[in-house]
Amino acid sequence: MSSSIPPGASRAIPVLFLLWLGLGNVAQAQTPTDSTSTPPPQPAADQPVPAEPVAAQPAPAPPALSAPPEKPAAEKEKDKAPPSITAEPGKGVVVKAADGRYSFGIRARLQLRSTYVHFGDSDTSETQVRTIRLNVAGNVLSPDIKYTIQLAFGGNDFDTGSSSPIFDAYVDYTRFRDLNIRVGQFFVPFDRARTIREFALQFVDRQIAVRELNLDRDVGVMISSSNLFGLSDLLSYQFFLGGGDGRNRFTAYSAGPLTVLRLTVRPFGALDDDQESDLTRADKPRLAVGVAGAYNYRTSRAQSTIGTAFTAGTANYTHLAADAVFKYRGFSLLAEGLWRKANTDVLERTVNGTVTREPTRSGHGYFVQAGYLVNSELEVTARWDKLFSRGPTDPALVQLVRTQGKQLGGGLNLYLNGHAFKVQGDYFYIFGSSGVEPRHQARLQLDASF
Repeated sequence: MSSSIPPGASRAIPVLFLLWLGLGNVAQAQTPTDSTSTPPPQPAADQPVPAEPVAAQPAPAPPALSAPPEKPAAEKEKDKAPPSITAEPGKGVVVKAADGRYSFGIRARLQLRSTYVHFGDSDTSETQVRTIRLNVAGNVLSPDIKYTIQLAFGGNDFDTGSSSPIFDAYVDYTRFRDLNIRVGQFFVPFDRARTIREFALQFVDRQIAVRELNLDRDVGVMISSSNLFGLSDLLSYQFFLGGGDGRNRFTAYSAGPLTVLRLTVRPFGALDDDQESDLTRADKPRLAVGVAGAYNYRTSRAQSTIGTAFTAGTANYTHLAADAVFKYRGFSLLAEGLWRKANTDVLERTVNGTVTREPTRSGHGYFVQAGYLVNSELEVTARWDKLFSRGPTDPALVQLVRTQGKQLGGGLNLYLNGHAFKVQGDYFYIFGSSGVEPRHQARLQLDASF
């Protein structure tokens, strides 16, 4: 049996089919999926296929190519926020990005000093710009990556044989509580009195035992923690590995590292033991006790990391230190003992029949100093300081001990903005062996950070 198709019907069938398929898609999008529903009929095998696909919703992109999640509105606003700029007396100017990933701070400091000395029948005095410092510090890429640069421009700031103004230049990585990392040139973490910054001192200058026996600055790497194991700041440590020839040494020397280990216990928790005086005047007692040991292998300098350079060879120095800091209601106490011993008393070298002999420098010393804040601005201070030479050592050190090895003094401090802006005055009675003429020294100093 045959049937006839009206003219034009063969062209209408694909159109009707597409209309039916489109309606079916719309209905399917509006109707919840039902696994038991009958699937829509499929077109016959001989049904013509349209030249272009049916307009429909675009297929979702594969998960791997999907766009990253959109930032919360608060983060978007933070990204758009301008950097903050703050200025504070004693802390300088600080520019900080809104997201905290970058900051830049700059601060200047100057120290003006007048010194009067009476010795025997002579009186001398001098007034000078003791130092000018420029400090740049901040963070980059992350709050955990910090940098510090300190330049010094005073006449007494330049090291022997070097015209570089660099004092500090280092980077810190502080993400891990028990393993902070510092790389660059900075204070060797040996004794407490030397690592306290100069602007935070209780007297006009450091102790004679510290000036002679400290390790000053060196270039190296340090790992440390101020809150080891998270025990409420009970324990801290520093381990340092450096070159051993001190700061700003731009000439090749005999290879030999300086290794230092320092441990500190704070029985009552954290305290500002990196500053002298008790400016906080807190009602609870605070205590820090530290010990340190260091070994400087094949150093080329007479005082380990400081002093004149040897020409007859190198020496090995062993160092020991112990110190304590106590603060309570405006009263502060700082005590420290230092010991240094060379592996040989004299270095010898023969060149073309000529013998060069150079002494090393071994000694020890200690000091005790205290202060009391009468009020928030005025402090009275006192200090006893003593230096010893050891064995057949450098005659220059023996002479220093004989004439100035004992120092007893006191002072007054006027804090106009804490350690950042202060006027200091002190007097010292300086003497040594019996029969040696004593010295009387008086100093007045303005120390100001901007």
